Amino acid sequence: MGSLLIPNKTAVNKTKTRTGESVVPSSGMCVTCLDGCPGFCEIGKSAYRGPEVIYPEPFGKVTSGGEKEYPVDFTHFNITGSITGHHQVEYDLFTNVNLETSMGRDGGLKLKLPIICTGLGSTKIAANHFGALGSGAAISGTGVVIGENVAGMDDESTITNGKITDSPDLVRRFKSFKDNQKDGYGFIAIQANQEDWRLGVLEYSMEKLGADAVELKWGQGAKNIGGEVKLTSLEKAQKMKGRGYVVIPDPDDPIAQEAFKNGTIEGFERHTRIGAISDYLPRAVDGFINDVEHLRGAGAKYVFLKTGSYRPSDLARAIKFASLSRIDVLTIDGSGGGTGMSPWRMMCEWGIPTVYIAAMTYNMCKRLADRGEYVPDIILAGGLAFEDHIYKAFALLSPFIKAVGMSRSTICAAMVGNTIGKSIEEGKTVKPAGEFGNNVDEIFYYSNKVKSEFGNAIPNGALGIYSYYQRMGTGLRQIMAGSRRQNLADLTRDDIFSLTRECEDVTGISYIMDYDREKAERILDA
Repeated sequence: MGSLLIPNKTAVNKTKTRTGESVVPSSGMCVTCLDGCPGFCEIGKSAYRGPEVIYPEPFGKVTSGGEKEYPVDFTHFNITGSITGHHQVEYDLFTNVNLETSMGRDGGLKLKLPIICTGLGSTKIAANHFGALGSGAAISGTGVVIGENVAGMDDESTITNGKITDSPDLVRRFKSFKDNQKDGYGFIAIQANQEDWRLGVLEYSMEKLGADAVELKWGQGAKNIGGEVKLTSLEKAQKMKGRGYVVIPDPDDPIAQEAFKNGTIEGFERHTRIGAISDYLPRAVDGFINDVEHLRGAGAKYVFLKTGSYRPSDLARAIKFASLSRIDVLTIDGSGGGTGMSPWRMMCEWGIPTVYIAAMTYNMCKRLADRGEYVPDIILAGGLAFEDHIYKAFALLSPFIKAVGMSRSTICAAMVGNTIGKSIEEGKTVKPAGEFGNNVDEIFYYSNKVKSEFGNAIPNGALGIYSYYQRMGTGLRQIMAGSRRQNLADLTRDDIFSLTRECEDVTGISYIMDYDREKAERILDA
């Protein structure tokens, strides 16, 4: 097997190598590093822009996903088809397949499709598009989670005695969902990191904004440190420092101020502090259970936990802590997923990739379930984007999974919808959408349907999300019907097989040449 990722050049930070593909595989450096080269590569750009090269760019206009080719991913499974019914049900139309699911200890969080848009926080791109994201989730009957640091980053927030008492940005985000929710389907939750917990963001969101669920955050698949964003004004940087965030370079340093004024640096980075959990298990468990009980006492009907792709023992902590505290939902985010801003090398080179962490999650959840212990509902995230990913995730993690997290792909659909809508307003419909017409009703497949159900005020970005989600729903129904599965709960680990021995070794899913062998032989020998 060759290198899984050739470093030193990536579209993420607009770098390339002078010698093209002729590079040293381990370092990514040109085989002949030339004196006189102006610095096209990542090393070269770092020589004059330093830490700016760590992050994807341009900030606020892109989301990024890891480039590393992991040895096993979702393409290493194929879906089993069958001409026999799972429950001897007579099948007629694939459209009859039921994709509804529910989450929470009482099953009270109902979804029309098993999709959650997870953790969209204080990055500029999330802020710019959340109106579409919230309303798109609402009209689709799916879930959306407001990510970390939103209230703390809101210039208009009111902080009284160290606690958030008003945040217009949070109000706007909740309103985008609540104003468009129909028939009780879907939900909007809010996430909290250490800074949000300190500011009382969860309590404010429950008391004032009607949060359906709250989520404690341990991490995400894109990075193993706290959240960060770029700030493009000195005043904002100083305000964030005053609110307790880590800001680099120091916006109160006269040298940094002068560098920003003359354009040497383009802005500042806002970072959150790095949290840690005690390695002494009893103390850590007690502290976590106390936090969960505090939230329930403050009015939380549903409590989530989100964890990143830390080492396997930390995954075990997340699952065990969620079991002991009877958390409603545990979101597990694999490496290689998506980000609005994360250190690029970290994103590609740390953590447990999604298929691997899904396999570990299944084994750990089964271990608890076999002993009769409580297992929370699982959401799997990390680079999932299409209907076959949903099917394979449900099969791989059956029966514990209840939904998948799809954030980067959802934002993509929102951005495209908004871009098309803006081009229509400006009278210059962009290609390739212009091939289908020159107005919203002609271009957007579901425009008239959405208008008839929700009115004319739905953003074009939300139309994009709805259309994308409906496409996945139709495709998933087709795949499930091909496997003769009527409901998501019917899917089992027997509904996929491994295409490689390595995939079988990682996941425990049977290799294709061994799959069904005994059953096939019994049929032949009957």
